[in-house]
Amino acid sequence: MLAAAQRLRRGADFAAAIRGGRRVGRGTVVVHLLLEEPVQASAARAGFVVSKAVGNAVTRNKVKRRLRHLVRPVLDELPGGSMLVVRALPASAHASYATLGSDLSAAVTAARKPRRTR
Repeated sequence: MLAAAQRLRRGADFAAAIRGGRRVGRGTVVVHLLLEEPVQASAARAGFVVSKAVGNAVTRNKVKRRLRHLVRPVLDELPGGSMLVVRALPASAHASYATLGSDLSAAVTAARKPRRTR
């Protein structure tokens, strides 16, 4: 379980991260990462979106539990004030724990890279 200070709860926070952050998709997840100015007082926060397309309630909760556990160390590496939204794709229902972990870490790493100029 994530600490209360590390969870996104309000819809406005989810919307801000999705609209203003960088979106990167990998096989089982899509990550929206909004990097804010480093704030010492606040920690990086994360939220999860697991729709009914993933499966029934048991499957969705299993995917959420796995993602929560995988996101914990990632949040420690992000600067304070950052917001991370992880959206599970239907393929995440049948993916192994290792696959979810590698897709999540690859997506977050790609989202943290600076954008290339065209």
